[in-house]
Amino acid sequence: MKHILLTIVVIFASCSPEKELENLKVITYNLRLDVASDGENAWANRSDYLISQIKFYEPTVFGTQEGKPNQIAEMQEKLTHYNYIGTGRDGENKGEYSAIFYDKRKVKFSNVKTFWLSQTPEKNSKGWDAAYPRICTYGLMTVLNSDKKIWFFNTHLDHKGTQAQLKGMKLIETEIKKINTKNYPVIITGDFNVEPNSELISSLKNNFSDTKELAGENVFGSEGTFNGFKFHEPITRRIDYIMLSKNSNLKVKKYAVLTDSKNLKYPSDHFPVFAEIEFK
Repeated sequence: MKHILLTIVVIFASCSPEKELENLKVITYNLRLDVASDGENAWANRSDYLISQIKFYEPTVFGTQEGKPNQIAEMQEKLTHYNYIGTGRDGENKGEYSAIFYDKRKVKFSNVKTFWLSQTPEKNSKGWDAAYPRICTYGLMTVLNSDKKIWFFNTHLDHKGTQAQLKGMKLIETEIKKINTKNYPVIITGDFNVEPNSELISSLKNNFSDTKELAGENVFGSEGTFNGFKFHEPITRRIDYIMLSKNSNLKVKKYAVLTDSKNLKYPSDHFPVFAEIEFK
């Protein structure tokens, strides 16, 4: 009798369905650096609302731009379910980050690296016609309790140097080709400082797709992503992106530009961009 019961239990366990993977919630967010000259829009006056906004949308992973060490530290402290990867562009714990935060309950990161967008990417440097040093942080993201892996890149391209923008993105694509030997899906987030009709986006689309376009009709929110803290003006300039490698096993379910505000104030001079992505 004991043998019969054991057989029944084994059969039942083998027939139970596998747990379905959660969709990935991805955000790119230019935080606006902490600078006293912003006055009423300074970080101290908006950090609580910005952090509560992130808690509400619960991204699985989000790329940030412009965060200075104190901003990254505050977010790490208050976003208790998140860890981050990345370093400052002026060296360890110095200058602006292109940090990637991730929900440690859902994913983990390995093969982490930060490099400079310049002719000498392995050291602190400014490239081509850039106004400032620019960096890219990346890592291999693994969905916990699964074999699903995605390379996640996050960057902030220069706001003035056209060559720095173009060559910086080419450098990122070269790095992707070098490390992605197993042809995993790749997500690039960032403030690219160019609009959709630019040469940079046209070139990038040879290998990557815009998640806004992949979402089809399931698109919500503002067309523009840069608001300049100007609450009462139209927002039309779109310069922040979530890009997905072509021929991947990922599908974009929805896309949004999140225009939340409090007391007629935005939490940053950029809107966060959101995409929900599922495994096919």
